[in-house]
Amino acid sequence: MDTVLRDVRVVDGTGAPSYRADVALKDGRIAEIRGEGHGRRPGGGRVLDAHGLALSPGFIDMHAHSDLALLRDPAHEAKTAQGVTLEVLGQDGLSYAPVDDRTLAEVRAQITGWNGGGPGDTSVDFDWRTVGGYLDRLDRQGIAVNAAYLVPQGTVRMLAVGWEDRKATEAEVERMKRLVAEGLEQGAVGLSSGLTYTPGMYASDAELTELCRVVAAYDGYYCPHHRSYGAGALDAYAEMIALTREAGCALHLAHATMNFGVNEGRAPELLALLDAALADGADLSLDTYPYTPGCTTLVAMLPSWAGEGGPEAVLARLRDDATAERIRHAMETEGADGCHGVPIDWAAIEISGVADPALTGYVGRTVAALARARGERPWAVARGLLIADRLGPTILQHVGHEENVRAIMRHRAHTGGSDGILHGAKPHPRAYGTFPHYLGHYARELGVLSLEECVAHLTSRPAARLRLPDRGLVREGYRADLVLFDPATVAAGATFEAPRTLPTGIPYVLIAGRFVMEDGRRTDVLAGRTVRRSPGRRSGP
Repeated sequence: MDTVLRDVRVVDGTGAPSYRADVALKDGRIAEIRGEGHGRRPGGGRVLDAHGLALSPGFIDMHAHSDLALLRDPAHEAKTAQGVTLEVLGQDGLSYAPVDDRTLAEVRAQITGWNGGGPGDTSVDFDWRTVGGYLDRLDRQGIAVNAAYLVPQGTVRMLAVGWEDRKATEAEVERMKRLVAEGLEQGAVGLSSGLTYTPGMYASDAELTELCRVVAAYDGYYCPHHRSYGAGALDAYAEMIALTREAGCALHLAHATMNFGVNEGRAPELLALLDAALADGADLSLDTYPYTPGCTTLVAMLPSWAGEGGPEAVLARLRDDATAERIRHAMETEGADGCHGVPIDWAAIEISGVADPALTGYVGRTVAALARARGERPWAVARGLLIADRLGPTILQHVGHEENVRAIMRHRAHTGGSDGILHGAKPHPRAYGTFPHYLGHYARELGVLSLEECVAHLTSRPAARLRLPDRGLVREGYRADLVLFDPATVAAGATFEAPRTLPTGIPYVLIAGRFVMEDGRRTDVLAGRTVRRSPGRRSGP
């Protein structure tokens, strides 16, 4: 054996009661599990006394924004320290493949608030253009954790249609279908959308259904950030369920929250909708983060018509006084679609990051507070910051409800996702704290889930959605992507005041049987690899 984990409490990922055992690892897999009183104890290689620790499968982050962080930051402690061994990238319909030179420049500018990588950022060499090229680059460079990728529908529409708010032509739809198929053939596990982000939000249901038919043919799944988490939330969830049922496609609902004042206490209505779909045969799952505030870019709050034409067109509209006044009215009075149909509450919008270091004085303060301090209207502050930072600001949006968070995380189709934006001076603590916060706060302290149930939500359920036959369980023959944690002390260190604080109570993390965290410290091991959809799994013509 290479490594033996002696006298450990096995929380195996099934949700079944935990048990004590010795677990032996060899050649990157779990070679033997020997329970107490079941004959000889495995030996050989390194023997780690794990008494007092729990052993679980590695945690799978079903909604990650580490697309550039994995290339820029080899240690990637934000995730390795949490016990994350696999991340799903390409989220919310916007990422860096497939692209051409034009769309690469546009998407870099659009989501610089998520990942950095904007114009002038030379920390990453964007030497790929295809999904396969991006995945090859991750493997070639070496990555801290395993990574899967979703084809981003907004980027695909950017390539085939551009930034126009119009119906795609038949030829454009066919091109998008080819781009999605190529991405899946090159290893992507599904398709994502950001239906409150331009230009993906300009797609009709008919267009999305056609793309989902392609995803279904490759046995992938559709992961939409749907059209509203606010005033139209339930209708938006129902829309995605109906669309994917029509296409015959598996559905995974991204950051499935019920936010804003209009949805307080309404999680049971969402859960009833999901239960009805599951009872009717839907292949459906969802992810959430265990916090109430959301996080996105400030420019995402604008109405969709303001985003037509791309980032430079947005800046031109903001600079024009008359057009800027129309934008303000849409946001503050009507409830812009970018803000989920709810009139914006500037007291709930906290600046969490900026692209220009000269503007860091905005960070950590709400737009309403900044406006009071400056003697200006909130829109004047927001508009000026968007222009000065070239659409770079990220925000925390304090619009969630704790009772909804708890109710949704109990659901049988629930999985964990951080939605963690790692860029910016004051990121959301979910980027560094999601998984220990589930284990420490919601399982141990509140009892919302038992420890065994919580681990299943974070391991075997997402592995099943990703159709990974040898991950997500502590079982002989499975990959040795494992976490050793102390159930009595595991906790998120990250807070809104100190969001980059690492967690406690997770001393060891292994990927492919190699220690990437040891005694609570990051090793220099880069054991991660891309996890690609198997070409032989295609189920359609």
